[in-house]
Amino acid sequence: MIAYLCQRLAWTLLVLLGISGIVFVVVHLSGDPAALYMGPEGTKEDYQLLRSALGFDRPLPEQYGLFLWRAVRGNFGRSLRHQQPTLVLARLPATLALTAAAMLLALLLALPLGLLSALRRKTILDAGGMMFALAGQCMPTFWLGILLILIFAVQLRWFPVYGGDGPAAIVLPAVTLGVWAMARTARITRSSMLDILPQDFLRTARAKGLGEWTVVLRHALRNCAIPIVTALGLELGNLLGGAVITEAVFAYPGIGRLAVEAVINKDVPLIEAVVLTVGAAVLLLNILIDVVYVALDPRIRLA
Repeated sequence: MIAYLCQRLAWTLLVLLGISGIVFVVVHLSGDPAALYMGPEGTKEDYQLLRSALGFDRPLPEQYGLFLWRAVRGNFGRSLRHQQPTLVLARLPATLALTAAAMLLALLLALPLGLLSALRRKTILDAGGMMFALAGQCMPTFWLGILLILIFAVQLRWFPVYGGDGPAAIVLPAVTLGVWAMARTARITRSSMLDILPQDFLRTARAKGLGEWTVVLRHALRNCAIPIVTALGLELGNLLGGAVITEAVFAYPGIGRLAVEAVINKDVPLIEAVVLTVGAAVLLLNILIDVVYVALDPRIRLA
């Protein structure tokens, strides 16, 4: 296990290096950020002084090497727009809280829905549950977010329209993300349970006198947990990196909204910091999922 984790961490560092290089090249090919901050009234001398102050007059390999050296020490540079060096770390807890709330909501909806649909296959309950899951997967997040704002924030006034102050402000963004994450997890739970339910070991458990829900929860659910855990891991990665639209709709102070602001303002250090932070979180999450596989099924060997 230790050798496997070391190998995965080494590959993770290589992947992060590749991500940083691609983002660095793409951002610098998109144009000169000094033009955004100087404006059309600036002279050539003004532009040159600004580029020199920001470090953009240096060769690209030197700029990339300096960025890597700072990133290794946890310093991604000062934001051009906000003039703060640790803005990503300050916004990260808000995104993690939103992701955790959305994932908890998705689990509370997806697992019972998938289990009941599998146990009541080809019934009205099965059809209704899968139709609800399909609707959750097809609805655009920005449309669902705006709809929730109109109903629960504007008309009923139960929750704030935007912002991240207090527990109430996280409810509507969490519902928007949670419904989207619930859909795939519910469908995978149903299909995994349908593969497990006809197995002989479940008939043996029933023959021993165990109750139906004991058989389903203790034996069937654990044996079909690996596809479900895989789906949950993918959804967590999507929630961490894909909450951009939801945070922008609700003006939620997380990394997603920060990424939108960084792209609009062409804030090069901030864009690189956001991409590397989200990329590192997703890669570490994948390693954690592999470790969970071993805990669920001891027959799996990772080395």
